[in-house]
Amino acid sequence: MFASFFTTVIVQPIFNLLVIIYALIPGHNFGVAIILFTLAIRYLMYPLLKKQLFHTKAMRSLQPELKRIKKEAAGDKQKESVLTMALYKEKQINPLSSLGLVVIQIPLFLALFSCLKRIVADPHAVIDFSYGFVRDFSWMKTLATDIGRFDNTLFGVIDLSKSALGATGGIYIPAMIIVFASSAIQYFQIKQTMPTDKEARKLKQILKEAGSGKDADQSEVNAALSRNMSYIFPVMIFFLTVSFAAALSLYWLASGLIAFIQQDRLLKKDKEILALDSKNADRAAKAKEAEIVEDTPKNKKSKSSAGKNANNKHKKRR
Repeated sequence: MFASFFTTVIVQPIFNLLVIIYALIPGHNFGVAIILFTLAIRYLMYPLLKKQLFHTKAMRSLQPELKRIKKEAAGDKQKESVLTMALYKEKQINPLSSLGLVVIQIPLFLALFSCLKRIVADPHAVIDFSYGFVRDFSWMKTLATDIGRFDNTLFGVIDLSKSALGATGGIYIPAMIIVFASSAIQYFQIKQTMPTDKEARKLKQILKEAGSGKDADQSEVNAALSRNMSYIFPVMIFFLTVSFAAALSLYWLASGLIAFIQQDRLLKKDKEILALDSKNADRAAKAKEAEIVEDTPKNKKSKSSAGKNANNKHKKRR
C-alpha cells in the first residue's frame, strides 16, 4: 500500500515533470532533460539550502558558548541539556532545521531512481507512465508511433542507459568519468561549508581518549564526524551509482555542481554583508571617538574662546 502511495504521489509527478521537460526542449535529448530537471529541482530547494547554511554557520558560532556550558555543567548531562536548549531558544536556532533539505532529497532521489529505472528497462514507459495531457504533446505522439526515436544519450555521445561497471565486469569509460565526477563534486560541496580548524583532532584520537576513561566533548565528536562525512559520502555515492545506469550519476553530478554554485554564491554574499557591517561598525566607532574628543574640557574651552573672539570682533566692527 505504501509503495503504491509513494508511486502515485511522488514518483509519477516527478516522472512526468522529467518527461515534460524532455518533450518540450529542442532536440529532445534525455541527458539535457535530466540536467534541466535537476536545475529546476535545485532552484525550488534554494530557500531550504539558504536556511541550512544559515543554521550551519549559526551552530559554528555557538561552539564557544557550548563549550562554556559543558564546563559549567561539570558532567551533569541534564543541566547541560537544559542550558543548551536555553541557548538555542535565546539565539532562535532550531537544531533540527538543517534536516529539511535531507528529508526532501531522500524521497526525491528514490523517486528519480525509480523513474530512471523504468525508462532504462523499457523506453515505452515514457508513454505508458505519463499523464494523459502529457501524451498529447506533439513529440510524445511521435514517440508513441516510433519509440526508436527516443534519445537516451547525453548530447548524442554518452549512452545513459549503460552503467559504468557492467554485469560482466566491463567498464564503460564515459559513464565511469561521470561517476567519478559526481563523487568528486560531493566532496567539494561538503568541504565548502566546513570550517578550517588546524587544531581539530581526528575522530580516532577522540575515541581513543574516550576509551581510556576521558569524557569526549560531544561538539568535538560531531565536528570530527562531519569531517569524515566529506570522505564517506562521496565513496557511498560512487558505489551506489557505479553499477546503475549513467543517467543517475548524471543527476548527482548536475545536482552537486548546481549546489556548489548556489553555496558559493550564498557564502560570498554573507562575506560581503560581514565586510559591510565591519566597515559600518568602524565608521560608527570613529564618529563616536570624534564626539568624545570634541566634548573634552580642552575643546570646550577652545570653542568658548573662539566664540568670545568672534563676539569681540563683531563689537569692534560696530
